[in-house]
Amino acid sequence: MQTSENLLWLIALPLFSSAILLLAGKRANSWGHIMGTIVSASTFTIGVVEFFAMQGRPEESRAVTQKLFTWISVGSFNVDASLLLDQLSICFVLLITGVGTLIHVYSIAYMSHDLDRRRFFAYLNLFIASMLLLVLGDSYLNLYVGWEGVGLASYLLIGFWNQKPAYATAAKKAFVANRVGDVGLSLAIMIAFATFGDVSFAGMKENVDQASSTQLTAIGLMLLLAACGKSAQFPLQSWLGDAMAGPTPVSALIHAATMVTAGVYLITRSNFVFDEAPVAQLMVLIIGGITLLFGAIIGTAKDDIKKALAASTMSQIGYMILATGLGPIGYAFAIMHLLTHGFFKASMFLGAGSVMHGMKDEVNMRKYGGIGKFMPITALTFGLGYLAIIGVPPFAGFYSKDKIIETAFNEGGIKGLALGLATLLGAMITAFYMTRVVILTFFGNERWGHKDEPHESPALMLIPIGLLSVGSVGSGYLLSRGESLVHWLEPVVNPLKEHHKELLPPIVVSLMTLAVVAIGISIAVLKYRGDQLDKAPEKVSMLTKAARRDLFQDDFNEATLMRPGQSLVRNLLNIDYLFIDGLVRAVGSVSISTGNKLRTLQNGYVRSYALLMVIGALALIATIWAVTA
Repeated sequence: MQTSENLLWLIALPLFSSAILLLAGKRANSWGHIMGTIVSASTFTIGVVEFFAMQGRPEESRAVTQKLFTWISVGSFNVDASLLLDQLSICFVLLITGVGTLIHVYSIAYMSHDLDRRRFFAYLNLFIASMLLLVLGDSYLNLYVGWEGVGLASYLLIGFWNQKPAYATAAKKAFVANRVGDVGLSLAIMIAFATFGDVSFAGMKENVDQASSTQLTAIGLMLLLAACGKSAQFPLQSWLGDAMAGPTPVSALIHAATMVTAGVYLITRSNFVFDEAPVAQLMVLIIGGITLLFGAIIGTAKDDIKKALAASTMSQIGYMILATGLGPIGYAFAIMHLLTHGFFKASMFLGAGSVMHGMKDEVNMRKYGGIGKFMPITALTFGLGYLAIIGVPPFAGFYSKDKIIETAFNEGGIKGLALGLATLLGAMITAFYMTRVVILTFFGNERWGHKDEPHESPALMLIPIGLLSVGSVGSGYLLSRGESLVHWLEPVVNPLKEHHKELLPPIVVSLMTLAVVAIGISIAVLKYRGDQLDKAPEKVSMLTKAARRDLFQDDFNEATLMRPGQSLVRNLLNIDYLFIDGLVRAVGSVSISTGNKLRTLQNGYVRSYALLMVIGALALIATIWAVTA
């Protein structure tokens, strides 16, 4: 394995930039956004250089490392602060820095009127640096530092406009939900240390055969819990919709290039654990299947355009998590869908921000309608992202999502049938709610309540959206051509070590998928075409009511976690007050009472003191007599 001196700069540049922008204060207001964007672009340039350098090396020598310093050295246990760039991490480096840079450019215009724009770019740089450390760390401890940094940066950005209580609450909710997942990662590291005496990826992979199935299952389940927190998977998904309170570029960064992709990376990086822990791998499949349907159903009822896209992200990450549970070939397809999703989801989120820009920050799609003719570029680019996410050929999602559906069916038996049907149903619902978003926003009658017509966004917002749209169109073909990504990831996840089963020909799966997508589109068109929204109010089904309340996920959390937690805290406080504090108060009361009684002896009368002296002398004489007798 070769060494490289460039890896540190990937993290150091955005980290130093963030520190400078925060410490410089208002003096950086005029140039902070420029510096933040240039630094992000510089990290992307370094990533591209490393990518081409990696391609120029033999396959077995493509991974490079850089040791920064010895972090922990206790007896035989040593952990270096080291960075690892291999075929898996370079995919994330390019996604994080490439999409992240475009979001920086977009933010220059989007946040132009915000007085704290400099602080916003400082947080964006911190987010980039933390995510890069997460994917470049060569051990679970190094990854953990970046993992926590991502949690901090997301908290700062989601609550960036914290003068609004709802936004501050949303940031806190995301932070707390992620802390629950972080407990899982902490426990996984502890179990790994107890099992292997090592927490590096290479060390654990080399000695995985020495661990028992129980130990590996425990590590796998705790890693899955961590992934559920970061990637908003069931049952820790409730924070994602509320996280839309932050500025729209933050939503794009979280959903496309950084935070929610971390769980997919963690499971894929830990493939050597899950491949040897069937129970944990089955739980990955179950969680992914539940979440992809959970998010899709929620997306059908959201009128807030950003929350509809957030539900979409939850569902698409569910596809990726499910894919990681499908064995060696599934990891490659999960990463393929993650990369294509990064393009079309960032494009659509930034497109939603463009719509909001033209609609005076209105997010309710029922107050849109007919915007396409006023914002043609936004409508076109959003439409390309829409075609990609629903999987219409030849757009990106067709290549990546179809592979996951195909692999799910090819599991065979009842499990394969259940997984395949779940992924097909998810594809149909995705086609329905995304068509609904497009129709309500860009077509139909004009429903906005103000006189000013929507207007197209400035070039600095449209150019990044346009470039991302190019990825929405072509990235799937490029990544799947000749199974290029599958072969690229082979040294890390071994996708070809087992023969890929093919129970259903790919053309059959594609036709089935296109059929259910057509059904979803047709239902949405029939329901929302023309002046349907202007007619009598639609009948709201019980499922729609439940979906509007996020399938009662907050109600469930409140009933099972928050209320019992509050009750427990109150009882503990009562115990503390009655027993612990009560004991302290009792000691104090006895001391005060004894002091009050003793002080009556000091009354200021000479005769009383003389009497006490006589009594003391007699007591002393009696004691001496008793001792010498």
